[in-house]
Amino acid sequence: MNRAQQIGDKILSVEGVSLAFGGVKALQEVSFDVREHEIRAIIGPNGAGKSSMLNVLNGVYHPQQGTIKLRANGAWKEFHDMDSHEAASLGIARTFQNIALFKGMTVLDNVMTGRNLKMRCSFLEQAIWVGRARREELEHRRAVEEVIDFLEIQHIRKTPVGKLPYGLQKRVELARALAAEPTLLLLDEPMSGMNLEEKQDMCRFVLDVNDHYGTTVVLIEHDMGVVMDISDRVVVLDYGRKIGDGTPEEVRANQAVIDAYLGVAH
Repeated sequence: MNRAQQIGDKILSVEGVSLAFGGVKALQEVSFDVREHEIRAIIGPNGAGKSSMLNVLNGVYHPQQGTIKLRANGAWKEFHDMDSHEAASLGIARTFQNIALFKGMTVLDNVMTGRNLKMRCSFLEQAIWVGRARREELEHRRAVEEVIDFLEIQHIRKTPVGKLPYGLQKRVELARALAAEPTLLLLDEPMSGMNLEEKQDMCRFVLDVNDHYGTTVVLIEHDMGVVMDISDRVVVLDYGRKIGDGTPEEVRANQAVIDAYLGVAH
């Protein structure tokens, strides 16, 4: 079965979202949707509002106008001021443009932090580490080891993250997000700063995550070759406004998008 046949119904709906910081309008009445199992790219020139949109989607920022609707557990839920903890509990995970890992901790320990919301034992039980706490940690450890194997980082599982090259740190951050078992994965420039081989590896893993786990992916990426190769649909922002939305082929042929990237419109 090809990927187009696997894409399902809407899982996320962004409706008329506006976000401003003082007099700076980061987002202006932006609307788009995301479908289950698709890879949805958000592109645009620097300062277009891409990271601001991801921050809205996982509750870091609260828009002044508009709503976010998410389908979770078979029911739609509407948000105006969702926080990050609530977003995570509903199955939204996130990686960041600037790597946000615990540099002194091993790869294994970093990925284990992605299981925090799934831990049910009390702090005291975890400190004593007997009975239920021990069984729970072993269960979470098995889940984490599966993710580590999937992303092919077994050989560095005991290595402190701060000693790893940049490309592998990006992969560890992806592993931590996957350990939370998200239904919606937000990737903020997952290939930034990588060489060609590292980009090819990351593209493969993003596609594999989407296919193997069925995870819906929303990604920001500046490399247009990557976007056109792996995305099902693309939404284009420029100065906080949506100027394009459609398949990679449709967006590539959109004159407003061409003008924005070439600087003609400004």
